[in-house]
Amino acid sequence: MSLRLTALDALHRSLGATMTDFAGWDMPLRYGSEREEHLAVRTRAGLFDLSHMGEITVSGPQAGELLDHALVGFISALGVLRARYTMICREDGGILDDLIVYRTAEDEYLVVANASNAQVVLDALTERAAGFDAVVRDDRDAYALLAVQGPEANGILAKLTDADLPGLKYYALLPATVAGREVWLARTGYTGEDGFEVFCAPADAAHLWTALTEAGTAEGLVPCGLSCRDTLRLEAGMPLYGHELSTELTPFDAGLGRVVRFDKTTNDGAFVGRKALEEAAAQAELNPPRKLVGLVSEGKRVPRAEYAVVDAEGAAIGRITSGSPSPTLGKPIAIAYLDAAHAEPGSTVAVDVRGKAEPVQVVALPFYKRAR
Repeated sequence: MSLRLTALDALHRSLGATMTDFAGWDMPLRYGSEREEHLAVRTRAGLFDLSHMGEITVSGPQAGELLDHALVGFISALGVLRARYTMICREDGGILDDLIVYRTAEDEYLVVANASNAQVVLDALTERAAGFDAVVRDDRDAYALLAVQGPEANGILAKLTDADLPGLKYYALLPATVAGREVWLARTGYTGEDGFEVFCAPADAAHLWTALTEAGTAEGLVPCGLSCRDTLRLEAGMPLYGHELSTELTPFDAGLGRVVRFDKTTNDGAFVGRKALEEAAAQAELNPPRKLVGLVSEGKRVPRAEYAVVDAEGAAIGRITSGSPSPTLGKPIAIAYLDAAHAEPGSTVAVDVRGKAEPVQVVALPFYKRAR
């Protein structure tokens, strides 16, 4: 099966991007040095094509109630033009995907799923919509998605829009005109930096990319690929589905129990997975078997996903879920699930790096937090 192409495919190739198969999409991995792209986002600004993400519109008089039933969050309580990070779980509490839901109107929501899970989420929402006066619509072909991330993002975008950017709160959105094109402009991102995500018609994507590139020349904006997006989110301690999140884990396993809202007032408080998640919440409070932590190495060998974490005697006490050199810290870092007894920040454990025990220090997440 051929890979899906974003509306910016020809533009990426003209910029010399290294392309890769990501969830069935042909996506830019990097344009040059992934380290330089990473540091540009931390210090200036980066421009991303995120058009592989899966957009699903849920609308109708009971759209909010449907999402309260289908997701773990209290979505109907979300204000219009606000957004919320949430999850969709199975009946047994396992995570199907983590999502951002935007309330675009009183009776309409935009659910944004990870590319690898978009069909799974669409199918689950469609099935769970039975009995609700709401419509679930696949809008993946209706949108392209660009992101401008970094400390200069606000100034760059301000050159192209009259929208009230200072007044646009984190996890909020508004309809706006950017470079003469109608878009949804959201103050969200996956890098640990301030920034914006721009939902537009696919036909407008190349025009907006070019306008943003020209507007950001003086600020040092650069095109960025998926590789630096991964190291940026890793430093910021943000989970990635298939690594920190899976159907074998609940939100409480991942230290994200806060997204589960047991106080919903719709559907008599019922939602898919509630019973299993109540049990997971009790377990996490009384005797959690494992915890998600950060690991920092003073050496040069990089802990990678699926490497074993071991104690002083060499016994396995956990596993790495994500790992990489950190361009910001200048050290190898990793996220890992560890047995709770070894998960205290400041503890020293080791990672089995191809047969050699590499000492690492346990730290609290995130590794990096931007100055506000």
